[in-house]
Amino acid sequence: MDRKNHETDLEEEDSLHLHGMDSTGQLDDALNEKLETAFDQPTAQILLHDIAKIASEHDPIDLAYAVTRLPPGARIVVYENLPDLNAKIIFMINTGNNTRTAIFRQIDDQEIRSLIGRMPPDEAVSILDDMSDRRLKRVLDLLEPKKAVRIRELQKHDRHSAGRLMTNEFFAFSMNTTIGEVATAIRNNPGIELTRRIFVLTDDGELAGYVPERNLIINPQYVPLRQVMRPILHKVTADASRDEVVDLVSRYEIPALPVVDKYNRLVGVITYEDVVEAMEDIADETIATIAGTAEDVSEHDPVLKRFMWRAPWLLVTLAAGLVTSTALTYFNDRIWFAIVPFFVPLINMMSGNVGLQCSTILVRRLYTGELSPGSRREAIMKELGIGLLIGTAFGIICGLIVYTLSNLGFHHADKSALALGVTVGLGLLGACMTATTLGTFSPFLFIRLRIDPAVAAGPIVTAFNDVLSTFVFFFVARLVNSFFN
Repeated sequence: MDRKNHETDLEEEDSLHLHGMDSTGQLDDALNEKLETAFDQPTAQILLHDIAKIASEHDPIDLAYAVTRLPPGARIVVYENLPDLNAKIIFMINTGNNTRTAIFRQIDDQEIRSLIGRMPPDEAVSILDDMSDRRLKRVLDLLEPKKAVRIRELQKHDRHSAGRLMTNEFFAFSMNTTIGEVATAIRNNPGIELTRRIFVLTDDGELAGYVPERNLIINPQYVPLRQVMRPILHKVTADASRDEVVDLVSRYEIPALPVVDKYNRLVGVITYEDVVEAMEDIADETIATIAGTAEDVSEHDPVLKRFMWRAPWLLVTLAAGLVTSTALTYFNDRIWFAIVPFFVPLINMMSGNVGLQCSTILVRRLYTGELSPGSRREAIMKELGIGLLIGTAFGIICGLIVYTLSNLGFHHADKSALALGVTVGLGLLGACMTATTLGTFSPFLFIRLRIDPAVAAGPIVTAFNDVLSTFVFFFVARLVNSFFN
């Protein structure tokens, strides 16, 4: 295949895959297909030519997402063929931890210094978290001292705090500074990107207010900031939790949230983009907790380490299963127990889903801030009411179905059709109410114990629910059997 024909084929692929693209998912699929095709070329010369062409034609943000589907060894090839340093910086900021780790293994400290030196400190900190402590020290020693100091200051804060989310590069001026002087300062500091809010300080250095960027444009240059500034309604300290920051910014749509110390001096600013990333991290952690794993998935981690992340959660499920199976064996010779094993799966599945719905909905409302301490009692009563309604409705339906099937001869049991239907119906009602109670109260219990409430929707509560629902069914079966005999 000659070079000219090959380039024509690439252009046709662009037209086929990217024309009319209306979602990032479609774009990622098409770009990934192009990259995989490029890596399948017969010679290294054609491969590098194709990768360089793709890297120059596509946004580095899109490439950052697309390479996550490639083998680690292929990701460095895409990175090295990006057109310039700025594209590489954007690529590294937007790609995942696994890709950054793979690339760090292939590039030297000087190149990392070039990347970090051009990044905002807050972005640099999040990227340097993927590096070993020894190499991190070497890279920081290579940086400009002022930049290194700012990065080290941010690294002192807890990873889930406002101090880690904030950037310490911002514009802040005294109240008597004119708009013209502010404009000059912004022009002289092109590396500081945060200009959507200019902060205003008192003569003592305390935070007094802010000026929206629009006010800098529409007012004359001789006007002092004190005449056009607005009051600060919301601010946080550096040790405020990540959840508190997300709640404030998402509720009031704050484009730049100031972070102050105990003396009300401005130490940093949290941008809306930083909060969006924090929300994604919270969502990932919540999903992992609900799934029953503390695993931070990485293709570089050994299988044994990933096993150890999952095993403790599964031990709870194993213990619950052993308790249930032991109980089934223990009561096996009881007269009232004859039909119980056949309906235990039905009881567990229905009650498990009811409990999972309750806990998941409440956990979501807790995370989004919809559920305040004053409204928790009302929420609990509503969930218990819904659980009672579900248990009653499905208990009656299930009892009638079992009664009908038993009369038609489908259930070969030594019980009357009525006794069987009543046992299953009441058993399902009792199990659903047990699951509702557990799913409703467990999130608040975990909060009181200072444990992530997402655990309430995970294997621990699910396992407890299975055991309790099974024993409730045992109790109902024995009670009904005594009544009909």
